[in-house]
Amino acid sequence: MKNPILKADFICADKSWIPAAPYFKKEVAVIGEIKRATLYISALGVFEAKINGMRVGNDYMTPGWTNYNKRLQFCTYNVTNMLSEKTEIIVGVGNGWFSSRGGFPESKDGMYGAHPALIAALEIEHKDGKVEYVYTDESWLTARSECLFSGIYDGEITDANIRPEFIECAKIFEYDKSVLIPFEGEPTREIETLEVSKVITTPKGETVIDFGQEVTGTVEFMLNAKGGERVQILHAEVLDKDGNFYRDNYRTARSEIVYTAKPGLQIYKAKYTFFGFRYIKLIEWPEEVKKENFRAIVMHSDMKRTGYFKCGHAKLNQLYSNIIWGQRDNFLDIPTDCPQRDERLGWTGDAQVFCEAASINYDTERFYRKWLRDMASEQLQSGELPHVIPDALRVNGTRNSTAWSDASCIIPWEVYRAFGDKKILRENLPMMKKWHGYVKSRAGKKCLWQGDQHFGDWLGMDAPEGSYTGSTNKDLIASAYYYLITTIIAKAYRELGMNSDSYDRLAERIRRAYKKEYIKRGRLTSDTQTAHAVTVHFGLADDEPELKTRLGERLVELIEGFGDRLQTGFVGTPYLLDALTEVDRADKAYTLLLQEKFPSWLFSVNQGATTIWEHWDSKNEKGEFWSTDMNSFNHYAYGSCAAWFYRTILGVRPTSPAYETIEIRPIPSERLGFAKARIETRSGVIVSEWTYLDDGVRYFFSIPEGVSAEITVDGVTRSYPAGNYTLWGEK
Repeated sequence: MKNPILKADFICADKSWIPAAPYFKKEVAVIGEIKRATLYISALGVFEAKINGMRVGNDYMTPGWTNYNKRLQFCTYNVTNMLSEKTEIIVGVGNGWFSSRGGFPESKDGMYGAHPALIAALEIEHKDGKVEYVYTDESWLTARSECLFSGIYDGEITDANIRPEFIECAKIFEYDKSVLIPFEGEPTREIETLEVSKVITTPKGETVIDFGQEVTGTVEFMLNAKGGERVQILHAEVLDKDGNFYRDNYRTARSEIVYTAKPGLQIYKAKYTFFGFRYIKLIEWPEEVKKENFRAIVMHSDMKRTGYFKCGHAKLNQLYSNIIWGQRDNFLDIPTDCPQRDERLGWTGDAQVFCEAASINYDTERFYRKWLRDMASEQLQSGELPHVIPDALRVNGTRNSTAWSDASCIIPWEVYRAFGDKKILRENLPMMKKWHGYVKSRAGKKCLWQGDQHFGDWLGMDAPEGSYTGSTNKDLIASAYYYLITTIIAKAYRELGMNSDSYDRLAERIRRAYKKEYIKRGRLTSDTQTAHAVTVHFGLADDEPELKTRLGERLVELIEGFGDRLQTGFVGTPYLLDALTEVDRADKAYTLLLQEKFPSWLFSVNQGATTIWEHWDSKNEKGEFWSTDMNSFNHYAYGSCAAWFYRTILGVRPTSPAYETIEIRPIPSERLGFAKARIETRSGVIVSEWTYLDDGVRYFFSIPEGVSAEITVDGVTRSYPAGNYTLWGEK
C-alpha cells in the first residue's frame, strides 16, 4: 500500500485534559517472522513516539510547521528491530505550532486548532508474504502525560510524579486526510551540546547560567531531588547594563520551564518546544548549583555544512561565526526571523536577502524546497503572498510588500544557482509568474509600481523620527524589485528552454521607466545609500556605464559623509558591499565592513554579540536597549554579507548552476592579512586562499574534477582545469 496512513483515523484525547499533552497507546501482538515493519505517523501538534520503550527516530518538533489546513507532513520510520511478540506503541503529542496560542498577534486560542491529535499506521511485512496493518482508531487508549502544558512560546510544565493511566479510549477527530503528504523538509535534530560557560550571581542576587553562545534548542538538567521539589527556569538572550538577567524583549513569551521532581536522580529536557537563549535564570532549584548539571542542546534543521571562511581579522571571524550561528538558530524547520520572542515567523523578506549566503553556508536545497511549497500553498488567486510563511498573521486586506513577497522569485533562482536542479524552477515557475503578474497589474503601462503600501527599507538608519522605515522612496524600491524579478523570470525561462523574449522586453521597458522617473541629471531623486545600492546592484544602470560610475561615486560620497558608516536597513544592507565592488570601490566596501563605530557590523561584535542583531543598535555603547517591543538579538538578515566574503574576498562565483563552471576573482586586502574559504558544491570542493607575505600575495586555489575555472590575479585572467594551483601576485 502506497500510503497506509490514509486509512488511519485522526484521534484525540478527552478535551477536558487541555492543555496537558496526551499519550496514546496501542498493544500489538506480532506473530511470525518479520521481514520489515514501517511506521507512518503524523500529528496535529508535535509528537514523540516510542515502541517497546525505544524512541522512534532522532527527529524533534515533527512533523514540522506547515499550513495544516492544506499541507500536513507525515514521517516514515523503519521500526523492524523495535518490534517483539508483545509490542507496545506509546505516542506523546504536544501542542506544537498547531494548538499553541498565537504570539504575534497574541491570541489565547491555538493557531490552527484547540487541541492536538494523532494519526499513524504500522505496516508489518512478514517473511511469508503476509502484510498486516495497525491503524489509529478508537481502540487506542489515552492517558494524561507528565507534561501538563506545552507551548511554542511559553515553554513546558512537567510533573515527573505523574504515572499515566491508560483507562480511556481515544476519540475520533474529524480532519481532512487529503492534506497528508510525505515529509519534505530537513528534519529538526539535536545537533550538538554546549557546556556551561559560567555561573553568575547578578547584582540583584539572581542565579544565572551563561552558556557563552546564543542558541536555539533546550536546556537539559540533572538533579538529585526529593519528590515534589520544583525547578523553575527562565530563558534570556542578554544581560542588562548592570549585569542583571534581562528578558523584556521576549514580549509575551513566557519561555519558561517548570518541573516538579520525582524522588532520586533524574534528567529532564523539554519534549515539545524550543527556546532561543544564551542565559537561563534559576528561579527555583532544589540543590547546590553545579555547572556539570546543565547543558544546552542545540537544535535546528539537520542541513549539511558546506561553506567555511576564515581570515586574519579576529573580529571579522567573530562576525562570520555570528552569521553561522544566526542561520543555525533560525533554520528550525522554517527560516524564522528570530527564535526567542512571541514571533518566530517565516518572514519572507529576511529569507530572501539571506538566501544566497545561506545556500553557501549550508546545503539548503531540501529545506527551501519544502518552504517554497508552503509558500505556494498560501498564495492568493490574485497572486498576492503573505508576509510570513506559513501565514500565521492572516493579515486582512493587502498581503504583499515588495522585497518580501519577491522571495517567491528570488529564492527559487538562488537555490537553482547554488544546487543546479531545474526542478526547483519548474515547480515554482507558476508561483513566480503569478506573483509577477500581480506586480505587473499594479505597475500598469507606466511599468512602475507606485502608490501601494510596502515595508520599504525596514529599520534603515536614515528613518525619520518615529518611523521603522528608512528614508528611501518606497516606490523606487518597489519598481527596482519589479525589474529584478522580471529579469529573474526571464533567466528561469531560458534555463528551462523556454522563450524569454516578452520578459526581456518588459525588463527593458521597466529600466527605461525607472531611469526616467527616479534619475534626474545623473542623480537619484531618492538620495540614500539604499537607493544607490539597489539601483547599481540590480543592474538598472548597466546600459550606461558612465551613469553607473556616477551613481557609484555618489554612493561613496554618502558613505563618507556619514563617517564611513552605513545607513541602510533590511533592503539596502544586503547589496551595499556588492554595489561598491561593482563600481570598483571594493576598498570602500572593506572600510565599511571593518568599521567598528555605530552603526556597523562590527559594532555588535564589540558589544559581545554571538549572533546577528535585528537592529544596528539593539544595544548601544551605554548598554541601553533599543526597545522592548521589537528587539531581537538573533536576527539573521544582516548576515547576508557572508555571501560577499565568499564571492569577493575570496572571489568564488558560479558562472553556471551548481558551480559546474566558476570564476575566481579574489580582491585581497592587507587589512585582513590572509583569508581562505572552502565551499562544498554539487560539483565538488572549491578552495580559495590568499596570504600577504613580504614579497607579495600568495594565492592557492583548488578546482574539483570536472569543473573549469577562470582565475583572475592582478587583472590577468586565465583558464584552469581541475587541479591545485599556487599563484603569486603583487601587494
